[in-house]
Amino acid sequence: MNFSSKTVLVTGSTSGIGLGIIRKFASLGAKVILNSFTNTPEDHSLAEEIATKYKTQAVYQKADLRDPQEARNLVKKTPVIDILVNNAGIQLVSPVEDFPVDKWNEIIAVNLSSAFHTTAEAIPKMKVNGWGRIINISSCHGMRASPFKSAYVSAKHGLIGFTKTIALETAESPITCNAICPGYVLTPLVEQQIPDLMKVYNKDRESVIRDVVLARQPSKNFVTAEQIADAAVFLCSSAADQITGLSMPVDGGWTAL
Repeated sequence: MNFSSKTVLVTGSTSGIGLGIIRKFASLGAKVILNSFTNTPEDHSLAEEIATKYKTQAVYQKADLRDPQEARNLVKKTPVIDILVNNAGIQLVSPVEDFPVDKWNEIIAVNLSSAFHTTAEAIPKMKVNGWGRIINISSCHGMRASPFKSAYVSAKHGLIGFTKTIALETAESPITCNAICPGYVLTPLVEQQIPDLMKVYNKDRESVIRDVVLARQPSKNFVTAEQIADAAVFLCSSAADQITGLSMPVDGGWTAL
């Protein structure tokens, strides 16, 4: 499969799932746009490394997705976007009565509202191009709930609803919109949750991973970023031309329970 004629923008893509998706599409010839809010020399070096390794175009674009205008500008200043992957996400683990209001607002902004803003700007470009693929990285928490993650679960459920709505709005065009719902992937985001979970459950690291993080993942193995990337590539292939509005679990059996 060759994507040399395609430009792929992945939000939150300097690490974890997003970086896995960037690397996969770059390896298939796509021009790729990395994004984060940090704008460090390391971010730009990462884009240069990907461009050199995969012999394609790779650039880094800074956007703080808590800011609606920055989210929209990320897409506006990109002349062509064939594939948009809304991947950026943040997390906080806390009982709802202690959940900081500013963190609730921040999680909803990054995990849900930013996808609205980027998608709203990308669809007109895709209509001009005559083709487009939108992939929202939701979560098994978009299909199932867990305690102490009220904002994250709400945002990820909302992202699935948003995916279905956009699929219907674009159904008569050559644009599709689907969601991928990963189980637990050992990303920096998950790594950051583990100390909080250790405090909440009063368990050591290995016990938290076994008894809490992977408790509902029947395979008892972490999903890999590469597996999520392969799912994204499939959804952008001709085999998926009539797949839209789908929420695809990649979760080791979690949502089978």
